[in-house]
Amino acid sequence: MRKWSRKNSLGGLKLRSEMDAREAGVLRSLVGAVSGLLTERARSAPDDELAALTGLRTGNTVPPEDPRLHRLLPDFHRSEPGSPDADRADLNSALRGLHEPEIIDSKLAAGSVVLETVPSDGGKIVLTPEQADAWLTALTDVRLALGTVLGIDADTPEQLDPDDPRGPHLDVYHWLTWMQDSLLQALAP
Repeated sequence: MRKWSRKNSLGGLKLRSEMDAREAGVLRSLVGAVSGLLTERARSAPDDELAALTGLRTGNTVPPEDPRLHRLLPDFHRSEPGSPDADRADLNSALRGLHEPEIIDSKLAAGSVVLETVPSDGGKIVLTPEQADAWLTALTDVRLALGTVLGIDADTPEQLDPDDPRGPHLDVYHWLTWMQDSLLQALAP
């Protein structure tokens, strides 16, 4: 992949890059996998009679069991241990039920922009600033999910032992990080 560049045109600001077919396939696969997880989560929401009557959508009220989804859809409120509201699971349930459908919709929309703008066989990519924002969101989601699977934390080395099976996946994680950083730099005025 080439570094993102910034071009001003009569139609406004455009961000450009180029990706080969293998890179495009990897990115499309990763974004598709995260979108699949999110779609499955949305479909698992229980039916709510009040929502059916009022037209207000509701989502799951319990946190996801899948660690990748839990990282993408974290609790809304985290209490300090020993604080008066430490046992406020009901607050998280209510907030999750109200807001999770919109959050999932937003993440799915961002993923759709990436899937629509990445040529399946590789090639040139031209984005508007709005599409670039969607790319940044989708790249963040993919990095969060992949980082959760790999157990990436502050102590994770830049390179893993050659025998570590996570090594190639860590390389993909670093590539996604570079791509996101390059896009952020191109967006900056």
